Amino acid sequence: MKVVLLQDVKGLGKKGELVTAKNGHARNFLIPRGLAKEANAQALNELKNAEDSKQFKIDTAIAEANANKTKLESKTVVIHAKSGKEGKLFGSITAKEIANEIKQRYNIIVDKRKISITGEIKQYGKYDAEVKLYNGITAKIFVEVCE
Repeated sequence: MKVVLLQDVKGLGKKGELVTAKNGHARNFLIPRGLAKEANAQALNELKNAEDSKQFKIDTAIAEANANKTKLESKTVVIHAKSGKEGKLFGSITAKEIANEIKQRYNIIVDKRKISITGEIKQYGKYDAEVKLYNGITAKIFVEVCE
């Protein structure tokens, strides 16, 4: 009997999959416990719609990430900071500050954990950073620290 799984079932499949189970197992165990439902026309249509919706969300996320990449690629983010006598900053510039500056300047929300900085920023100057926008889509930016 073909069933659509409503939850992950060990040894059978993951949620949302169309699987073949033995008649007794499906009728006496899976369906009464709400782990699966019979694969009729309505259930198959719902499964197809769910997969299409999931793919549409992925496609829009990729398109948005590519648009953000073109906005950010090779741009310079300027951060103003105070320093001591020898040009050393009080503290260091963090990914959180870079993410806030990107949000203010380019209106793009970036998670601070998705920003990788080469080394620590503890002096004035220009530094390279990489912003991960989506799986496999990254933008290289420059961070300039000045007074």
